[in-house]
Amino acid sequence: MKNNLTPLEPKADKATVRRHNLSLVLRAVHDAGEATRAGIATHVGLTRAAVSSLVEQLLEHGFVTEWGKTSSGQVGRPGTVLKVSRSGPAGLGVEINIDFITVCVVDLAGTDRVRLVEHVDNRGVQPSEVLARAARLAARAIGSAAEQDLVPAGAHVALPGLVTGGSVRQAPNLGWQRVAVEGLFAQALLSLRPAHRALPVSSDNEANAAALAELWFGAGTEGVRSFLYLTGEIGIGGALVLRGDLLRGAHGFAGEIGHMVVDPDGPLCRCGAHGCLEQYAGQAALLGAAGIDAATGVRGVAELGRRARRGEPAALAAIERAGRQLGVVVSGAVNLFDPEAVMLGGVYRELIDWLAPAVDRELARRVVSGLWSEGSRRLRASSSLGDAARGAAGVIVREVLADPAAYAERETERQKGAAR
Repeated sequence: MKNNLTPLEPKADKATVRRHNLSLVLRAVHDAGEATRAGIATHVGLTRAAVSSLVEQLLEHGFVTEWGKTSSGQVGRPGTVLKVSRSGPAGLGVEINIDFITVCVVDLAGTDRVRLVEHVDNRGVQPSEVLARAARLAARAIGSAAEQDLVPAGAHVALPGLVTGGSVRQAPNLGWQRVAVEGLFAQALLSLRPAHRALPVSSDNEANAAALAELWFGAGTEGVRSFLYLTGEIGIGGALVLRGDLLRGAHGFAGEIGHMVVDPDGPLCRCGAHGCLEQYAGQAALLGAAGIDAATGVRGVAELGRRARRGEPAALAAIERAGRQLGVVVSGAVNLFDPEAVMLGGVYRELIDWLAPAVDRELARRVVSGLWSEGSRRLRASSSLGDAARGAAGVIVREVLADPAAYAERETERQKGAAR
């Protein structure tokens, strides 16, 4: 008979157990905001002696700091409060989009400490040059972080396209095909900082990164763990979070809602299909329908908002049309996945006051459960903290929290190399 059982993992040795427990204690401090050794021991189920030993290791490598005294309410001396450090390891997030590049550095507590934005048209530009632009901005951010005693543990690059295995398979609005993003970005960054070690680089779709930022810093903090995230830019990105986990699909390409077809006989999309949602509710479509030059980008969206506030019919009609088509497509996703909420980010967040009524009407008509019309505020603007660059930086922070020993080992090797 064929054995379909999952192979058993080898028995964990003492070093592996300690490595796991080191992460357990660091995450307990992170999640609590502040904690005492005794409180951690109670929370994670380790002895106080074990926790104290692990805390000393975390203090030594700069993951946590001691912060005054607090009374535990029990007999004995007050405990020393521990917090994650505001210096030391950090995450570097890079968002490369059609008409801007954003870089941010986030510390272990999740605080945005450095943020740089460059508004630049990346369409029709060689991928290597765009990635070099991003590397130059990242190098500036790393320098600013160093002034605050922060050292990025890695860089995570978010892009508007199909991203897998370190490469962009396809990014229609950028005109990219099969671009080795991670290698090109790492090489460009190292050329600007030759005296430093190469920074580990990873990558993902920008909507995925924005959805993770929403989970970690926005909606997730309010207890929402299952939601559909839509980001409206020149393209339309989507991501689905179910019970706190990002749904990636078999090949990592889940969430391409902007290329769901509204009308098969509609206008040609950059992806090669006809009638995609992007052609009706993307930034260019919104601005064009309102009589605003699509090339004005962010300034055009601000102008669209001003015209909507003044009640100009063309602006209101353009947003109504986009909202109606969004509602039609999103209702299908809601019927399929049953999320708690739908989050609107990007330009949609700026226009939600006028966009939401049309989207809500379609959802109320089309969601078969009838739950949408029960007034539970399921359609929401994304958090101001939920952008792709911040989510990308958060990916690196989460990696450090999951395995602080790995970062400590790399940092020790880096210091040895610098001393030689």
